[in-house]
Amino acid sequence: MPLDLDEGDGPPSFLDMITTAGYRAATAALRLGVFPALAEGSLPADELAARIDADPRGTALLADVLVACGYLTVDGERYANSPMAGKWLAGGDYARVERFWSTVLFDSWGELETSVRSGTACLDFYAWLAGRPETLERFQRMLSGHAEHIAPEVAGLVPVGETLLDLGGGHAAYPIRLCSANPALHATVVDRPEALNTAAVEEAGLAGRITLRPGDYDELDLGADFDTALLFNVVHGRTAAANRTLLRRVAAALRTGGAVVLLEHDEHPADPVDEAFTRVFSLNLFHGQGGQVYPTREIVDWLLAAGFGEPEVHPLESSPGQSVLIARMGGTR
Repeated sequence: MPLDLDEGDGPPSFLDMITTAGYRAATAALRLGVFPALAEGSLPADELAARIDADPRGTALLADVLVACGYLTVDGERYANSPMAGKWLAGGDYARVERFWSTVLFDSWGELETSVRSGTACLDFYAWLAGRPETLERFQRMLSGHAEHIAPEVAGLVPVGETLLDLGGGHAAYPIRLCSANPALHATVVDRPEALNTAAVEEAGLAGRITLRPGDYDELDLGADFDTALLFNVVHGRTAAANRTLLRRVAAALRTGGAVVLLEHDEHPADPVDEAFTRVFSLNLFHGQGGQVYPTREIVDWLLAAGFGEPEVHPLESSPGQSVLIARMGGTR
């Protein structure tokens, strides 16, 4: 980004305002298809407008903002993607990620002040998603894509027996990988009906060993005598009280010596950009679900209170800023 103001040049909110406006302009460009339209080369504003079916003057004004904010370059009257935009926004998975987060930040944060003032989530995130099928599809693809990326490392950490309970893992990426590598393993996945990926399980030829249970895992009978339970990216979307209750129910569903495995974001990543994202992510969890990124020590306290032993903590190389926690019933390792 070319924008840079030395400390003391003006109010700090001024640069944030310009940056926010620039990001909003970039999200408009994503929705209009500006970056893919420029993927094959530069265009004058009127030709770009024709490509994206937009008004020429409005397109030129939008393009000028994108130039000022580093998303486009301009040579004479011809606009082109900057190297950054060409790499990340002209197509592919990251453009989908940006469209998801821009929708969340600009469409769902309208009542953020109400959540902060009341101390409770004033937005039901999953109901909000359900009313936006395209955003829901992007969200699910983001989750499954990330799971596929980190699954080799994560699966190598999971203690495997003969039975596995996966709460909230509707994409089934981890049960599929674990069952494929362990022929004796049978898995049960509990998640919302719209999140369950039946096609992936059938495509893997594991419909006989992976059971998909639609429903609310806070209300369903979880069963008993499981060797392992997965709670991946679950506790951060819930209140502390709800997590304490859920972990007690998970403990009751495990055999003696069984293990619960959690995948969570670290509270304080080492990288300052990751730290800033974690703070934004945590506030978004609070606003939409009543959760947050919880300190590891707090999660450990919940585990101990539920009857688990002190967990092993494994920071992930494939996803810096996330860790796997493994705790066994009664503290047996």
